[in-house]
Amino acid sequence: MGSKGQSPLKFKLLGKCSTTKARVGVITLPHSDVESPVFMPVGTKGTMKGLLQEQLYTLDCRIMLANTYHLGLKPGIDILTKAGGLHKFMNWERSLLTDSGGFQMVSLLKLAEITESGVKFQTPYTNDSSEITLTPEHSIEIQNAIGADIAMQLDDVVKTTTRGQRVEEAMHRTVRWLDRCLTAQKRDSEQSIFPIVQGGLEPDLRRKCADLLTQRECRGFAVGGLSGGESKSEFWPIVKLTAELLPEEKPRYLMGVGFAADLVVCVALGIDMFDCVFPTRTARFGCALVRSGQLNLKQKAFAIDHRPIDETCSCTTCKSYTRSYLHHIVTVEPVACTILTVHNIAYQLRLMADIRAAILNDTFPEFIKSFMAVHFAGRDVPQWITDALQSVGVEI
Repeated sequence: MGSKGQSPLKFKLLGKCSTTKARVGVITLPHSDVESPVFMPVGTKGTMKGLLQEQLYTLDCRIMLANTYHLGLKPGIDILTKAGGLHKFMNWERSLLTDSGGFQMVSLLKLAEITESGVKFQTPYTNDSSEITLTPEHSIEIQNAIGADIAMQLDDVVKTTTRGQRVEEAMHRTVRWLDRCLTAQKRDSEQSIFPIVQGGLEPDLRRKCADLLTQRECRGFAVGGLSGGESKSEFWPIVKLTAELLPEEKPRYLMGVGFAADLVVCVALGIDMFDCVFPTRTARFGCALVRSGQLNLKQKAFAIDHRPIDETCSCTTCKSYTRSYLHHIVTVEPVACTILTVHNIAYQLRLMADIRAAILNDTFPEFIKSFMAVHFAGRDVPQWITDALQSVGVEI
């Protein structure tokens, strides 16, 4: 772990695309070096659904995400502290990032009451109406017990489609809550708190928030409050603007984004870190990720298809099982979740590795064009993607 006088996060830029805003770097954390741009799989409760930690090592996953709200409720601070933190509790030797619990303000909105003090929830883990309050201080207390390499501030999250005074209120409260998080931090030599830029779909509020947050001494920054129901034509300009407002020498994390085309576009807009439940969740529904999109292996056509999911993929799933066999077991046999999740995580990590290689070779615009041609074969590339890429010099 980090020692006094030594930063628990160092970010070194290795290369930049000469056309787009894309860049490659290494984020050095107490538990591992993380190459960026990076996709972080989500293990909400300290486990990746369907996978063993050993399988994540085999896939060369360097960092995963866990959730403060859920882990704070169960197993709770006392058990995590006695276990020596989440790394030891779940037997994970590489890096962890913890969400603050703020997203549950939206996902559990019917159970939540938001005040300046914090967020009061009715806990979903009991049958009664017992309540808990998550304050900035308590969020950091839980994250200190978890011991994640990167801890997110508690932010005031509103639905992306919300407009007007509530968005401005949430933006200013997020800044005030950051200061409370930084004051409450007891493990600054081992953990890095990332502020979260809020402001909805209003550019002026995003500018104001980024300006206020970057006045604080923090080692990285996140873009929050997106992927919540807004149109893609509203989404990408905010991503581009916010990335441009954040320091070049620090990592930029776009929260909750994981569709392949979105990853490619947002890397071009200057983002370094991503997370999403999509690849693991869609595996449980029987869908495999490929460059052309998704294969719904429940479809009858796959019953007689004896090819692997992807003939170019070297994961254990593609080496060992056919589409026909997977059609036979998906959504029926529990092991199918594991088999498909291995491939989907391998797909996401390989996509990011290919992106990094293209940026370092300064062939990223060509990579983008090739990727989009395959991904949208036989159909038009969505206009928002064309517009977003055009804004950084790439014509599709």
